[in-house]
Amino acid sequence: MAEWKEYRLEQLLSYEQPTSYIVESTDYDDKYKTPVLTAGKSFILGYTDEQEGIYNTLPVIIFDDFTTASQYVNFPFKVKSSAMKILTANTELVLPRFIYYRMQIIEFDHSTHKRYWIQQYSKIKVSIPPLPEQQRIVSRIEELFSQLDSGIETLRKAKQQLAVYRQAVLKEAFGNLREKRPIREMSSTVTSGSRGWAQYYADSGARFIRITDLTRDRIRLKNDSIQYVALPDNVEGKRSRLLADDVLISITADLGSIALVPKDIPEAYINQHIAMVRFQNPNQGEFMAWYLKSEHGQKDLLKNKRGGGKLGLGLDDIRDTLVPVVDDKTAQSIVARIDSRLSVCDNIELTVDAALQQAEALRQSILKQAFERGL
Repeated sequence: MAEWKEYRLEQLLSYEQPTSYIVESTDYDDKYKTPVLTAGKSFILGYTDEQEGIYNTLPVIIFDDFTTASQYVNFPFKVKSSAMKILTANTELVLPRFIYYRMQIIEFDHSTHKRYWIQQYSKIKVSIPPLPEQQRIVSRIEELFSQLDSGIETLRKAKQQLAVYRQAVLKEAFGNLREKRPIREMSSTVTSGSRGWAQYYADSGARFIRITDLTRDRIRLKNDSIQYVALPDNVEGKRSRLLADDVLISITADLGSIALVPKDIPEAYINQHIAMVRFQNPNQGEFMAWYLKSEHGQKDLLKNKRGGGKLGLGLDDIRDTLVPVVDDKTAQSIVARIDSRLSVCDNIELTVDAALQQAEALRQSILKQAFERGL
């Protein structure tokens, strides 16, 4: 077996400050040529048309000096921030790809907000085999990654197909409903939340629903990042306290996201980017939410969207939106049919999501095996 030798990272990688390559304007556009990079997960922040200060001595590793995240780069680029190092491999000792992959399994505590490369991270010792063995390991890693990426792509296409199927279910469910009336005739209240509630943010209290709590493919509220507010008794905006079966609609940003207020919701309010519709017949709240989520409902809802660069919906636009007129029995039958079909969809998606998470874990496992036990 080829002999592995131990080196500090600073012996294998030289660093350069990125100051000369920082973008001057953040007016990015996809039609521009040069990517602007960050070492974090987002990687490409956008594209710039700036001609000066483009880094092109490639390949390199960009390293976030605060989080220790890194990215391998083999194309010309600019950067957004000075909070990184540009690392160049000493190719007499190490292949750029090899040391990049090795860095991905370094466990390092970056919980303190400070720069790490010079004083700490670069002092980490790693074992390195001769260059031919490095090339063999890199080739094997990339072969396995290619197979893994192919599987991940198949899973992502499955998720896209599920999204198409969901809309097809909704389109079929509401396609034969002919009688419609504007929401203003079917509701008792159409309102939006108040501004300036950030001053009341708290660790507990009433729930404060933001636009990020609504989703594109479901009518359930997301519960993974709940914000609370502690409100004084006389605060303006308590008029928008939610009741079970109210329908929520995003009116800025991602227009037309829909959610249904669940029956067990505690005291809760909405911000100014969300409208609340309280139908006169709350028994049909879920029916109405699914309709507004459907292709038919979205067409009616968004036909009056306004604004140039920043689209929005006014409350009168929502009041003028047409919704079906049906009896409770018909509404319940349609909702039951939707729930039955989409619950199958949800179960499949849970399986797909679990597989995607396992795929990312497998990526780390491949790297650990490559550098700890050999591939």
